[in-house]
Amino acid sequence: MLVPIDFAAEFERLADFWSPHVVARVNDSYVKVAKLQGEFVWHAHADEDELFLVMRGQLVIQLEDGEVVLGPGQSVVVPRGVRHNPMAAEECWVVLVEPVATKHTGDVVTDRTRSIAEQLA
Repeated sequence: MLVPIDFAAEFERLADFWSPHVVARVNDSYVKVAKLQGEFVWHAHADEDELFLVMRGQLVIQLEDGEVVLGPGQSVVVPRGVRHNPMAAEECWVVLVEPVATKHTGDVVTDRTRSIAEQLA
């Protein structure tokens, strides 16, 4: 039986910023929700593209050659290998779509890094 995803309810369950939670799997990709606030960390995903869809608030994705600013209902795909740093001045809700092998902070490890197991919990 198919069960709808209530994104609003999924976001309400999140307690921590920068700690994605997997809400679905589509083929070889996860659909994740995350609340963001402040600055994350510069990183890249060598082998995976990453889609950001803003549901609430504003997200700035810094790039080495500029930045992308997203508001509610807007999305962007950060191509594999592109160094980026997400930032949100105020609380921002995002949906992420990325291959299941994607490491949270890509090529770096920080105290904010979450394992896939943590994201599935």
